[in-house]
Amino acid sequence: MNSRIKRVVAAVATAVAVLVGVSVWAQVKRPYRDGSVWNIAFIKVKPGMDVAYLTYLSGAWKAEQDAAKKEGLILSYKVLTTEAHGATDFNLLLMTEYKNLAAMEAGQEKFDTLVQKVIGDDQKQMQGYKDRLEIREVLGSRLAREIILEPKM
Repeated sequence: MNSRIKRVVAAVATAVAVLVGVSVWAQVKRPYRDGSVWNIAFIKVKPGMDVAYLTYLSGAWKAEQDAAKKEGLILSYKVLTTEAHGATDFNLLLMTEYKNLAAMEAGQEKFDTLVQKVIGDDQKQMQGYKDRLEIREVLGSRLAREIILEPKM
């Protein structure tokens, strides 16, 4: 009987510990939630080439982004200009917003097909890359997740 009481006490203690752990876990509330994901490209437009690059952006790049938005592959896009803080610094940001990382990755094949329709075949796209090398340099890109702050309760 003594061992039976020990087992019952151990079972009750385990159940209480689990319930306390679950209730504490349920009470932990983050003051934020994950938002959308942004792909941000850092561009250095070459001196005197602002109008040429903005002409490209307002033409082919915008058409590509608008088509992707219409298909639900992206949520939005933005172009931001900034002052360069040095000779090797970026002066333009291209930002594309996705619902989340999964949507970004899942839509890549559809996006590639869409670009073929909007811009042209691989050869035409590669020629566009070469042409743009004359007017801008891509310094890199980053993925960023928006954090939506929730009010404290």
